[in-house]
Amino acid sequence: MVPGAKERPVQEFLNVLLYRPLAHMVVLLLFRTPIRPHHLVLFHTGLVLLAAWLLVLGRDLPAALLLQLKTVLDNADGQLARLRGEVTELGRYLDTELDLLGNLALFLALGARTGAWGLALLAFLVFTLVQSYDFNLERLYKEARGFPLGAERRDPDGPLLRLLRGIYRLLFLPQDRGITAWERFLQARFRLDPQRFWDEAALAGVVNLGLTTQLFFLGVFLVFHQPGAYLTFVLLQGLYLGLWYVWRVLRAIPSPR
Repeated sequence: MVPGAKERPVQEFLNVLLYRPLAHMVVLLLFRTPIRPHHLVLFHTGLVLLAAWLLVLGRDLPAALLLQLKTVLDNADGQLARLRGEVTELGRYLDTELDLLGNLALFLALGARTGAWGLALLAFLVFTLVQSYDFNLERLYKEARGFPLGAERRDPDGPLLRLLRGIYRLLFLPQDRGITAWERFLQARFRLDPQRFWDEAALAGVVNLGLTTQLFFLGVFLVFHQPGAYLTFVLLQGLYLGLWYVWRVLRAIPSPR
């Protein structure tokens, strides 16, 4: 485990293999500097916005490279915060909400580049749903096993923090509640074994479609100048989610005694 890396029941493969080790090298360089985790968040958000603009201009290779640098720094901000003891509520909201901004910018750029605005919007919705499942299934996994979720750190109130909390409640909380309610409904309706319905195999099904993996594959498609094919790749994940759900339900149905 890379020092400062976030502990998770199932890790995203590309993070473990490549991006976290690279991020740790960045953290070692920055640890004794005045650079704070939120500075990295703001910087890598700027990188993804620049990548989106380059994508619109057809400069695919620089855009692809910036997205990979963004992923390294996205890993580095969390590592730096944990190693320094600088994990804050404001930083958590800022990271989550600016990631959403960056993702939206990328799909708007894909729509502008390809002219397929409808496909880009639908792909963005599928993309966002996958990321939401990644977050919420981990919480359900821990709850099913009685693991502590950890107390949410509360920072002193201020105008910026109140704004970020409000944005989270507006944009993210309905997703979290909707997914959690649906998962619990299925579990109760079909009397599914919670230890199997929310297990490591279920988590792996969405963890490895996390933001790191998504941006890696977007970079690959851009290297081959195929931004439209990336939209198809994301849309196919919607079909995958449906099949994944059927598989999860069937394997968690208790065996008749």
